[in-house]
Amino acid sequence: MSFNNRKFSMNRSSGVPRESTRTRRFSTHEPSANETNSKIHRQFRNAHEGHKSHAGLDPTRASTGVIWCTERAYEHGFLDEPDKWANLGQGAPEVDDDIEGSFERPHTVDVTMTGREYGPTAGIKGLRAAVANLYNAHHREGKESKYTWENVCIVPGGRAGLIRIAAVLNNAYLGFFIPDYTAYNEMLSLFKNFAAIPSPLAEADGYHIHPDKIAEEIARGTSVILTSNPRNPTGKVVKNPELAEIQDICRDRATLVMDEFYGGYNYTSDCDGTTISAADNIDDVDEDDVLIIDGLTKRFRLPGWRIAWIVGPKEFIKAIGSCGSYLDGGANVPFQEAAIPMLEPNKVLTEMKALQTHFRDKRDYVVERLRAMGFKIETVPDSTFYLWLDLEGLPDSISDGLNFFQACLEERVIVVPGIFFDLNPSKRRDLFDSPCHHFVRFSYGPKMDTLKMGLDGIERVLQKFGSSKAEAEEKHTSGRSRVPLLLALPKHLNSLSESGRHLAEPQERLKRVYFPRSFSEVAATLRVRVT
Repeated sequence: MSFNNRKFSMNRSSGVPRESTRTRRFSTHEPSANETNSKIHRQFRNAHEGHKSHAGLDPTRASTGVIWCTERAYEHGFLDEPDKWANLGQGAPEVDDDIEGSFERPHTVDVTMTGREYGPTAGIKGLRAAVANLYNAHHREGKESKYTWENVCIVPGGRAGLIRIAAVLNNAYLGFFIPDYTAYNEMLSLFKNFAAIPSPLAEADGYHIHPDKIAEEIARGTSVILTSNPRNPTGKVVKNPELAEIQDICRDRATLVMDEFYGGYNYTSDCDGTTISAADNIDDVDEDDVLIIDGLTKRFRLPGWRIAWIVGPKEFIKAIGSCGSYLDGGANVPFQEAAIPMLEPNKVLTEMKALQTHFRDKRDYVVERLRAMGFKIETVPDSTFYLWLDLEGLPDSISDGLNFFQACLEERVIVVPGIFFDLNPSKRRDLFDSPCHHFVRFSYGPKMDTLKMGLDGIERVLQKFGSSKAEAEEKHTSGRSRVPLLLALPKHLNSLSESGRHLAEPQERLKRVYFPRSFSEVAATLRVRVT
């Protein structure tokens, strides 16, 4: 078997970003007074060239949205008194041993003589075999094709896994979806051996990835597709039979990279312990071009251990394991050894049942509290531990993610503004045109006491800015006209990707972004104005 017909190769070509010879204008409109007078807006714009109204293409700083938000919280005292804060921004689950039915995590780790040595960059064989056995037991029962230790690569965390995959991609169009995990933004910016092509999902459709959407991406030449499933930040999951249909469409046509870190946080099967994974639908573990990323971080609630894995065809895993020698050096050996007994399949199933029941209860509590405050939550998340919280009904001064975030900081509460999930790796768009601008991601990963403290803080924010439940409902009903901005958008939306292909049709993009007016009314206006 050769690499000739594969989508990956060991391509380490590096490129220097092209220097811009003239100032380029990225905004479609001047910043509003509400933005220019807001300290947090100015701070965000000045943090990175790609955030500015007249941005160039020379990135001078890169950080994920969570890190940026944490830095702002430090400025308000979070670093000095973290226990007095409700950190609902960081995507971390509670790590205590207090969940009923959950096994107790190790309090000490034995360091063997082997653990003192350099470990293999693909991970120790014992842990690789344990991961393969777990997937075979939970997702390959009764199937002829099974995973072996050679189908698994151990990596020091999910980001390291993504970076390794990116490093071995050949020249390709890589499709990703908006909104999605903030760290993809930086990963997609680092490497020049592929062109990252965004594909917006519809808000009105719950940001769902339909099989037809995947078929469209492949039809326009996309040969690698990256997505989280269950989805960060929307809390939605693509499960069978749709997931199987998506994999059928991709088979022999495109490589599917599945970020499944939240697969255990599945509330669609009555908390029976079922984990969502593309591994269920793979025909041949060495032929299907599917790479699965997961680890101890989320569903085993051990983010500090930095132990994760990639599961896929042997030849892919061999390349991904090798590139660890120049990227990250491999995962911590003592923690790899300590992780092996945690992955016994029956133990994991019991753990997932406890996890799902506990986090579903927290989800229900958070949704009930937020709805009582007047927030509109049309669809309850069916996975992860995130809420994609719509701010559209709040007073203007806190109806966008950044200003709401700033107001929450004053009450010692951290959330993540939605614009960080509108991935923009090439910095072509002004993020203040973003459809994610009026959202924040709310994590119900922390302990219940922290959630109660955070929700109390949000309630104080609403009281401070004079938003009652009745006012919020009235504002949601009335909406706000945005026609001046709409009429300025088509030229901007027809911008081309690096491949010279359209990112999205203007009307379809508008349908997703600007819902306060009916799409038919907007489209009729555009047909008159646009030539």
